Amino acid sequence: MTDTDSLTTTPVRAPTAPPSVLGGLGLSTVLLGAALPLIDFFIVNVALPTIGHDLSANEAVLELVVAGYGVSYAVLLVLGGRLGDLFGRRRLFLWGMAAFGVTSLACGLAPDAWSLVAARVAQGAAAAAMLPQVLATIQATTSGAHRARAMSLYGATAGLSMVAGQILGGVLVAADIAGTDWRAVFLVNVPVVVVGLVLAARAVPETRSSHPEPVDGPGTVLLAVSLLTLLVPLTEGRAAGWPLWTWLALAAFPFAAGAFYLVERREDRLGRTPLVPPSLFALTSLRRGLVMIVPFSIGFSGFMFVIAVALQQGARLGPVAAGLALSPMAVSFFLVSLAGPRLVARYGTRVVTAGGLIQAVGVALMALAVWRSWPDLTWLQLMPGATIAGAGQALQLPILLRLVLSEVPSARAGVGSGVMITTQQSALALGVATLGSLFLSLVPGMGMGDALATTLLVQLAGIALTVALSLRLPRTIS
Repeated sequence: MTDTDSLTTTPVRAPTAPPSVLGGLGLSTVLLGAALPLIDFFIVNVALPTIGHDLSANEAVLELVVAGYGVSYAVLLVLGGRLGDLFGRRRLFLWGMAAFGVTSLACGLAPDAWSLVAARVAQGAAAAAMLPQVLATIQATTSGAHRARAMSLYGATAGLSMVAGQILGGVLVAADIAGTDWRAVFLVNVPVVVVGLVLAARAVPETRSSHPEPVDGPGTVLLAVSLLTLLVPLTEGRAAGWPLWTWLALAAFPFAAGAFYLVERREDRLGRTPLVPPSLFALTSLRRGLVMIVPFSIGFSGFMFVIAVALQQGARLGPVAAGLALSPMAVSFFLVSLAGPRLVARYGTRVVTAGGLIQAVGVALMALAVWRSWPDLTWLQLMPGATIAGAGQALQLPILLRLVLSEVPSARAGVGSGVMITTQQSALALGVATLGSLFLSLVPGMGMGDALATTLLVQLAGIALTVALSLRLPRTIS
């Protein structure tokens, strides 16, 4: 063929579509979507006493307000990631965000405690449809330095949202906007969702897996059974008096988890794409990062729940004071997280080890403040420890989230992000169940001050575990 022929044939070829790129507005929008579910996991902590009084709800029902959201959220996250890969991530993000707004409205208008529990379960399901699309979109539309920056901002958003949720909850309850009292902690989501939907429709590019797989029905059911048999009895057992069904559910957990693993391994070996591909765990960065996220998240959520209860019911602080007691933690987390990418570029993942040691110092200082000053504990006495602990957390969580997904292929971005967020969310629910139950069981015999100090010391043991695990992380992040 002559040169002229080649030139004449070139224009008739189908043009290659340019890759979608996530711009600044699009990134801000998906980060807003990442913040909402995490804020709502923690925003109710300081509102629970008011909810209980207003709706005449006992302790077991109040725990369901927290657990119903967390369990449905954790159970459906991986499925949400798979559906985004299959039908389009922006589409699932939009539908999930819209459903989150509707269910938030239902929470805010709930006439009784059981209606609130049902609305919270539905709200958790909506969050599970929305949140996996955030990380999957970032993975599919960014690369290189742009991806590193986006992942660092995601990690900073996640950590800051968990602290800010508790602060915001206290402010909204105390403000009693238009007589809404505790209902404002849910109703505030509605205008935010409306803005988010408008921005997402304009600024978030549509992406999906190049080789989408059908939903893994058996895997989805077995994962749901595994998480339900673990999380429900642990979150409800103490308040319900540990009836027989809680022990039967816990006894069923290892069998359900084992069956889930065997089914997923078989699907993987047959060349299909299971809900949670075991081959994904061959990635060292993902496997070791997830192992460390578990104790970190357990300690984080357990601490947030316990400190909210102790400050309001023990130190007799109002919801605003109880929330603002953690504001130094939020400020230091935000500021230090901004330096994370530069520190990782220079020192690698040893930054995570340093963060664990710094967090340990902060928690120890808070335990000391409780021991010396209870029950006359003020936010000023907690400030040094909270500030240092927040800085240490900022050197761990954003970097771990970035590390876990660093080697996951773009085609499996939805699956990888779903696995990571499910692990994190399940651990957050476990933190409330384990450290929260420990604290509440110690209160009758030790008093609230000593129970809080003891729980903080137990958290220190968890931090020691994360420090040890951090030494096994890959030294660099690809």
